[in-house]
Amino acid sequence: MSSHNIKECILIKVNLQGVITNAVTKRRPENTDGRLDKEIRVYDFLDKLGVEYQRVDHEAAMTMEACEAIDRVLGDDTAICKNLFLCNRQETDFYLLLMPGDKPFKTKNLSAQIGSARLSFAKPEYMEKYLDITPGSVSVLGLMNDHEKKVQLLIDEDVLKDPYFGCHPCINTSSLKFSTKDFTDKIIPALDHPPITVKLPLSEEQA
Repeated sequence: MSSHNIKECILIKVNLQGVITNAVTKRRPENTDGRLDKEIRVYDFLDKLGVEYQRVDHEAAMTMEACEAIDRVLGDDTAICKNLFLCNRQETDFYLLLMPGDKPFKTKNLSAQIGSARLSFAKPEYMEKYLDITPGSVSVLGLMNDHEKKVQLLIDEDVLKDPYFGCHPCINTSSLKFSTKDFTDKIIPALDHPPITVKLPLSEEQA
């Protein structure tokens, strides 16, 4: 079976108030007018791997209200996580951290686990250079563009406990949902960025 004949996903177009305005059964957009090449490359990548996914088109998700509307469409069984692009003080080591959205981020806890001191958010130009992503659209799928392997993938262990995983296709006007099993068994190996699993505290008191 070819990649284009694999079970179709459900595409739901919503506005940021959570109102469904259109629904079709397509894995990927038939009309790619106005869509960036980096988004189309994501669909090519997933189709080649035989990954089944759901896709939601929406306005740019820049607020908590927008994210909550998307979450409701994707379902409560989906791990919607923070995607943090970090670097060390010298800006020589770069990291992409996936962590649950309800966990606070404390650099000292993460630094101790990966042996890299003085972590901070990396500059947008490094994000574009290595991941071909702009701020607001950070996604683990951007690692497919890191051919020089400059970015180390970090995954909080709790992200992998939900049955489904959600992320952007390298653009924040769409969101994807696929099984966590496909994420760990197909997508991560194909990205060729072996992850380091970390355990971050649930509250600031535990940090």
